[in-house]
Formats: sequence, C-alpha cells, structure tokens
Amino acid sequence: MSEPAAAGDYRVLGTETVYDGRVITLVRDTVAMPGGGDSVREVVRHPGAVAVVAVDDDGKVVLLQQYRHPVGGYLWELPAGLRDADGEPPLETAKRELAEEVRMAAERWSLLTTTFSTPGFCDELVLVYLAEGLSDVDRPEGFTVEHEELDMTVELVPLADAVQRVFDGAIRNAAAVIGLLAAAQHRAAGTRLRPVDAT
Repeated sequence: MSEPAAAGDYRVLGTETVYDGRVITLVRDTVAMPGGGDSVREVVRHPGAVAVVAVDDDGKVVLLQQYRHPVGGYLWELPAGLRDADGEPPLETAKRELAEEVRMAAERWSLLTTTFSTPGFCDELVLVYLAEGLSDVDRPEGFTVEHEELDMTVELVPLADAVQRVFDGAIRNAAAVIGLLAAAQHRAAGTRLRPVDAT
C-alpha cells in the first residue's frame, strides 16, 4: 500500500505506451510537479508477484538457485512467481508456485510483508508469504517444467544459515532478502502479521 499524494500533486497529464510485452509494459508519463512545471517519467507496469518463505518443522527454509538472464548468472531465491493468472488471488498463486517449483504444500499460511521491488521506475508489488507445516505433493496437473526451471537447484537450509547468506552477500534477490529477514524476525520476536488476504 502506498500513501496517495495530495490532491493536485503529481497529476498525470498524459501517458504514452512505449512497449507492451508478455510480462511488462513500458509507459512514458508526463507528470505535473507540485512546485510547477512537469516532468517525464518512464514506468514499467508489472502484474506483481508472490514469494514464499517455506519453513519446515525443523526450522529449515526452502531455497532454490535459478539462472537469471538480466544479471547473467544464478541467484539463490525463494519459491516465487508472477501474478499473471487472470483473477487468481495472490495466496492461491503462492500455493501454486510452491507446488510447481518445489513440489510442496503447506498447512499454515501467513502474509509476512509486501514490498515494491523497484519503485523508482516499476510498480511491481511482491507479496511475501510464510508457509509452515510443509508436506510433499505432486506438481499441479498440466504444469510443465521448462526453460530455466529445468536447471534449478533446490535446498533446505536452516533459517539462521539462510539469513547469514544474506549478510555474506550470497543471497541478493530482493524478495529473498526481505522474506528471510522478516521470517527470522517474526519467529524470534513473534511479530504481529497482517491477515493472509491483505495486500
């Protein structure tokens, strides 16, 4: 959730679509500035995403290593995915991604946090869930493993070790960094979480 600007501030005067792709749309907004005048802002429109901190009964968290072309290498991440299925609630997307990527389901779900990944130029909102009471399941019917997912490595790592990997610089994916630190804080301090269906 973002706090809206005051009435009249940062008013969009015009929008031009520069690129409309499979996942993202790039627009050029002309925006009225509160001090007068206007400015052009290039904005990536994104459907949003979910990420899952899946913790087993032994306190181990599910991590996966996946090749990411924009950075030219492999990153350690959480199970995650785009909110690109029409009308699918984000919690259902999280459940589906957990089953598709690591063949797991969870008895208990909580919303850990929500984060704008790069708000300087993109409107992507990532909902990060905590999944507990894990069990093995089959992949959803009709799901096919392809592309980078064929090359993924999955590990169960003690949560404290995963947090240390963040501070060692071995985990750099933003949703993973945020999710792991939030999960560790929640488990250590019993922080109050929002309802699982909040945004």
